Amino acid sequence: MSINRELHNQVMWNRLISVVEEQALTLVRTAFSTSVREAGDLSAGVFDSTGRMVAQAVTGTPGHVNTMAAAVGHFINDIGPERIYPGDVYITNDPWKGTGHLHDITVTTPVFHRDELIGFFASTAHVVDVGGRGYGPEAKEVYEEGIRIPILKWTERGVLNNDLVTMVRWNVREADQVIGDIHGLAACNETGRRRLLAMLDEFDLPNLDDLAGFIFERTHSATMKALENVPAGTYTNTMTVDGYADEVTLAVMITVTDEGMHADFTGTSPLSSHGVNVPLGYAEAYFTYGMLVALAPELPNNFASLAPFTVSAPPGVILNAHHPNPVAVRHVIGHFVTDLTMGALAETLPDVIPAEGAGALWNFQASARQASADDPKPPIEILMFNSGGSGARPALDGITATAFPSGVRTMSAEATEQIGPIIIWRKEIRENSGGYGKYRGGMGQILEIGPTDGYQFEFSAMFDRVANPARGRHGGGEGAPGAVYLDDGTPFPTKGKKTVPADRHLIMELPGGGGFGDPAERAPEDLENGRQQGYVS
Repeated sequence: MSINRELHNQVMWNRLISVVEEQALTLVRTAFSTSVREAGDLSAGVFDSTGRMVAQAVTGTPGHVNTMAAAVGHFINDIGPERIYPGDVYITNDPWKGTGHLHDITVTTPVFHRDELIGFFASTAHVVDVGGRGYGPEAKEVYEEGIRIPILKWTERGVLNNDLVTMVRWNVREADQVIGDIHGLAACNETGRRRLLAMLDEFDLPNLDDLAGFIFERTHSATMKALENVPAGTYTNTMTVDGYADEVTLAVMITVTDEGMHADFTGTSPLSSHGVNVPLGYAEAYFTYGMLVALAPELPNNFASLAPFTVSAPPGVILNAHHPNPVAVRHVIGHFVTDLTMGALAETLPDVIPAEGAGALWNFQASARQASADDPKPPIEILMFNSGGSGARPALDGITATAFPSGVRTMSAEATEQIGPIIIWRKEIRENSGGYGKYRGGMGQILEIGPTDGYQFEFSAMFDRVANPARGRHGGGEGAPGAVYLDDGTPFPTKGKKTVPADRHLIMELPGGGGFGDPAERAPEDLENGRQQGYVS
């Protein structure tokens, strides 16, 4: 390739990244749900005509991006190449063809240039409600968890499918927010489509083929070079987490060859009777993410960087859910896959792999309902994401109250209080929650919330790391386990639905990350700074 051609493709690559970033920011600006506009629980990307992801927006989560990377192929197959027209928009929330549960809606838009199908834009967002039992782990089958939208046309040749809109509207509790978010997903894809066409016209390019080939070739070469840091062989790890009613053992064997990495989850606990099960594609997303951030964090995420990583699991284990297994809160177990798989490489890469962190988000879904039959009030759904501490790193403390591996942001107290009858009475760093070590684990936080305005909460709990805290590494201590209770001291379940009365507050103490290295080696100035900051007593 000539130097001029090389520079041209580098310019085109930078331009393409700006296109998908504008795509994602359009979704953030137009979204109705706080999970999208405040927390960034979304993904956006551009794909070639065969459904291979060429580039993704930085804004987004691995669980959305890496599952969306596989989803566009399902859209092409189910719609049928002969039924893909200009002006179309496609939709699904199928857990096994999208991102692993019904609450995430994926929208895909084809792109035509000079009468030729040249690619697709796709985006995903977590919506506040999909009907059914609501966002929580109580269901015994996916049928109970809400409306399931197969791959369908939201728009055909520019004409909105009003029948589908009506069907969705009458099956969700927050119709305006959900329908609004779907239109936001379509709008962000349209923004990407227009910007891409303008780019192709400006540089007189017929399609994406040459640029995609350049990106895939360079990314694949760099990914395989990064994998050389792990010697060929097999690596194993196990982890115990709380589960729903019974503890769950997660097990992995990673096989490294010249062709890539394969993770097999044989030995993992059986499926749960509740909605904490994980479709294998979601487990693959967080395995791939863990390996890429450990070995090649500077590389772009696309078809070529994802291809060397594969997974397998025997049928009937919690990381290989199939229809009709319930999967509503698949993140609770799925997020631990990153620590599980990175832990398998901890002895081989001691200067790279951090201690275990809080892992799963401490999401809460509060269904605000009238507290008194004499005081009728409209029902309101409130969703908030919260994070514990990440594990200490080989040369740095862990990060406090930060979502790893999901990367979603916590909604602000002000934004949450604006959408419903809730007061966040307290939100503070949890003292002494980070595991001790040469480098301290990231600290959790304490939240105290309660209903207001004559409401009570039907509260769906989906918390972990209460019975099984994050483990330290290389001599580091465990992070503090989580705790949940009412302000009068009444214990509160960590999974399942229970009521928070109108006159009570719910207190959540989020878990901390594990420490790294011998605590006796911690620098005196770091010890003193921790005391001055109030991190340790």
